[in-house]
Amino acid sequence: MAENDTELDQLFAQARQTRPELTDDLAVRILTDAETVRLDRLKPAAQPRPVWSRILDGIGGWQSMSGLVAASAAGVWIGLSAPGFLPDPATIIYPQETSFVVADLGLDTTFLEDAE
Repeated sequence: MAENDTELDQLFAQARQTRPELTDDLAVRILTDAETVRLDRLKPAAQPRPVWSRILDGIGGWQSMSGLVAASAAGVWIGLSAPGFLPDPATIIYPQETSFVVADLGLDTTFLEDAE
């Protein structure tokens, strides 16, 4: 182990002494790239797009939006005037088979009577 360490130390020392020089071509490319980045940072920031435009692009454009509007309109129409073979959603949520009167609550219902 000790032999390998001394050989490795010698190789590192030799590498430190012989530093490679930067070629002119590489230096020009590095400086050109740095100048390009600097000039890009000086440009004014782009104006943010309106929210509606970003939502429209997220959905897929005007074609997708028109399909979404048509499907929504059909859903509203079917929901409001359901065909006879479909159950009425209002009766599913609130079944009206049971009769319910305020007097069944056992509360004072004199306010309902005619004051005449």
